[in-house]
Amino acid sequence: MLTLSLGTLVSACAREAPATPAKPASSGPAVQLDTIVLGMGCFWGAEKRMSEVAGVVDVESGYANGDIEGSYKAVLAHERAVRAGKTRQRNHAEVVKVSFDPARTTLETVLIKFWESHDPTQGNRQGNDIGSNYRSAIYTHGQAQQAVALKTRATYQQALTKAGRGTITTEIAPLENYTAAEDYHQDYLKKNPKGYCGLGGTGVKYPGSNSVAPTPLAAPQLDGKALAFERQLVIFEAEDCAFCKQFKADVLDHWKSPVAVTRTLNPNAPTGWKLEKALFATPTIVLFEQGREVSRYTGYSGEQTAFWKWLGFRLLTPAQQKIAFEQGTERAFTGSHLDEKRAGTFVDPITGAPLFRNNTKFESGTGWPSFFDPVEGAISLHEDSGHGMKRVEVRSASSGIHLGHVFDDGPPPTHKRYCINGDVLKFVPDAGQ
Repeated sequence: MLTLSLGTLVSACAREAPATPAKPASSGPAVQLDTIVLGMGCFWGAEKRMSEVAGVVDVESGYANGDIEGSYKAVLAHERAVRAGKTRQRNHAEVVKVSFDPARTTLETVLIKFWESHDPTQGNRQGNDIGSNYRSAIYTHGQAQQAVALKTRATYQQALTKAGRGTITTEIAPLENYTAAEDYHQDYLKKNPKGYCGLGGTGVKYPGSNSVAPTPLAAPQLDGKALAFERQLVIFEAEDCAFCKQFKADVLDHWKSPVAVTRTLNPNAPTGWKLEKALFATPTIVLFEQGREVSRYTGYSGEQTAFWKWLGFRLLTPAQQKIAFEQGTERAFTGSHLDEKRAGTFVDPITGAPLFRNNTKFESGTGWPSFFDPVEGAISLHEDSGHGMKRVEVRSASSGIHLGHVFDDGPPPTHKRYCINGDVLKFVPDAGQ
């Protein structure tokens, strides 16, 4: 979902779990349905939220109450023109048309979900989505709907005021025009389960509601002064993001990398720092150096090796990269750690995971650091038929980088010689060394 921010087309999208509820089947051709048109920011997330209401039969994304053509391209272009002061014509709001069965639910119930599922106090924005096309709105047909909308607004305003929140800016007006959005916007999160739904709420429940109010859209912004200014990884996550949880389990729960890392639900850069562009998926892993974004890894679905390779290209020198990612080899007697004799551990330079203890290192006379035993589970072995030879390649199990080869001419007790490129090892001395 592209967004408009500070006159620049940006994106504030967020990955979500593939758990978007299926739309309930219609109650039958004889049922008289009612409809209401609602603006809650990005219509992908709004469609998901409103489809969760029991008795809602259909939710359709669209554009409403603007003075221009009703298309995604036209809405984005017009918002740019509005911000540049080139037009006074009103833009459409991104909306959803909610069709519900009055025998199974009420308009008030539908509007309770509306109020709780977004922040109606933000004016022409919703979180990191900025522009008049993201305004909060209720577009009604008939006086009865208008009365319910106004009544529920007053009730929810009381709850917001009690919670110390601001004034509702939601536009409540008759529906003047409506155009269904393009096909690819319909059921977007069912067709694209990794797509955007950064929609949250204020965290304030509607009085008397039995629902659980959604988590607020944005958590507190990270304090740049409290982070590692020289080099810091920030993991931008989202509510109900299964891929974020997977990344945490696969990577963050075992973090030993020398790079400082932190997580946030706020889509903005730490205070005083700069993102090169807004987010469009979660998790998005951003590497900051000197308070500025230098690289990002967008999205994750289990590809640990790809993530570590991305980070490795920022941490390793070109010579190290050639060894790690192109199966290169340093020249004999030129690499690091040949004479390292202190007690300690050689670790992966990217992940920080231990590879070899120094008490397994021995002098092989080959010109490369040699070990007779790795740390348990630290390496993986692979057949290597390159250069007209049959050898066994050694890779780091944590990052997948190339380390060297293993031969059967080592000392007891293993009789193995793990011949490793010293330049892709980092030595961590034991305490007191």
